[in-house]
Amino acid sequence: MDFTFTEDQLLFQESVRDFLVNEITPERIRRSWESDSGRDPELWSQLAELGLTGMTVPEACGGLGMSEVDFVLLAQECGYVALPEPLVHSTLVSVPLLLELGGELAAQWLPLIASGEAKVVVGLEQNHWVEDAHIADLLLLQRGGNLVAATPGEVNLRHNESVDPSRKLFFVEVGANAQVVASGATASKLIESAMNRGALGAAAQALGLAQRMVDLSVQYTSERHQFGKAIGSFQAVKHHMANVAVSLEYAKAPVYRAAYAIAHAQDIAWHAVSHGKFAACEAANLAAKNCIQVHGAMGYTWEVDLHIFMKKAWALANTWGDAGFHKARIAQRIFAPGAALGADATFA
Repeated sequence: MDFTFTEDQLLFQESVRDFLVNEITPERIRRSWESDSGRDPELWSQLAELGLTGMTVPEACGGLGMSEVDFVLLAQECGYVALPEPLVHSTLVSVPLLLELGGELAAQWLPLIASGEAKVVVGLEQNHWVEDAHIADLLLLQRGGNLVAATPGEVNLRHNESVDPSRKLFFVEVGANAQVVASGATASKLIESAMNRGALGAAAQALGLAQRMVDLSVQYTSERHQFGKAIGSFQAVKHHMANVAVSLEYAKAPVYRAAYAIAHAQDIAWHAVSHGKFAACEAANLAAKNCIQVHGAMGYTWEVDLHIFMKKAWALANTWGDAGFHKARIAQRIFAPGAALGADATFA
């Protein structure tokens, strides 16, 4: 099994990174907080022009027909800039769910997603609140053991504040006219698949967020001087950053492994995702903790850009399953009777 990314995948990541870093600045994110929707239609159009909104949409529907392995590096870059737009959600959760549902629903909405003309949002009961429900053209929602499809006119929304100002969360009340699109065992399978994909997206973004917090801290500690020296030269500060770097590096492989497992519909996908989500969010939480500390008294303030990334990291750690949820799934795997464990079974 070869998990090495191809040259094309790495070049695509580099080009997307350059675009995102240039366009999604902290100043632009702060401006979006002041708008009614918290979203930037112009930015969404730019993402669509690059083909990012249609990455996992089949070519027959106007997309690029790529897989989770192709997109996981880009999701990481979305985390690096704390992208407010629901690109990761759309590409990793909404599109695959529509593909699995198939039929007229997929035929109608997939071309619109690929062109950037429509946004489809998935809401599972695991998350309690539905992100970006206010800008969704279609909502696919779990209601008990069913999946229902609802348009904006068929739902009532109640806004809920988030620790991350970029996240727009809503309680969604579904009207009686919403269409049941899956039920029973079929719905359960689709819900689990959507859950795993959402957790993968959160994990990939957490990797990018952790790296951005480290980069901001390295820059700050290189410029901040005390006793005639940059504080970044002090051993204690180096140790803080080194601990994050080690945790981050060890988290990458499980996340990429999870993307591969989902893309190839492997039976181990559920616990591979939990491993990746837990490891990546632990790295991001450690980054937030240590980077606040090396920023000193400035680390937690509204004026410092660090808080944009650490708040999103905190939010992602508790969405699509918190640490307890994913640790329980990992435990279910490793403590199962006859579980194949060890290096020789890792990639079996």
